[in-house]
Amino acid sequence: MKNLLPIGLVILSMNCMAQQSPQQMIDAFFTAYKKDAGKAVKELYQTNVWTERIKDDIENVANKLNGFTLDYVGKYYGYELITSKKFASSFELYSYLIKYDRQPIRFTFKFYKPDDKWVLYAFQFDDSFSTEIEEAAKLYNQDLDK
Repeated sequence: MKNLLPIGLVILSMNCMAQQSPQQMIDAFFTAYKKDAGKAVKELYQTNVWTERIKDDIENVANKLNGFTLDYVGKYYGYELITSKKFASSFELYSYLIKYDRQPIRFTFKFYKPDDKWVLYAFQFDDSFSTEIEEAAKLYNQDLDK
């Protein structure tokens, strides 16, 4: 029995030190988002101690996401990855299409790894990406030499 205690402590400490990747953080966010969007946002921001300074802004984002009610945007159907970009070994961006009855919404996550731990650098959402899609489809943005 005495030998089990040190083994248990080692296993427990390994779980505590396990590094979450940006993708794991996003997966946890979307799991929580299904139940409570505002809480999911707050938990995501808790990965970065510097966000303590912007509590009011985080609360504002949480309230806006909680406003995506059945009456406002319809039923939530899930999400799809639009793109992910790795800008360096320490900075990554993920963009997701969030599917609602009324319209899609885009969530953008930016993660930064200043030392040995990934943290949320920024989170934003918008519904204006359809303008970007229209712009990308214009002739002057096409390779017509094909």
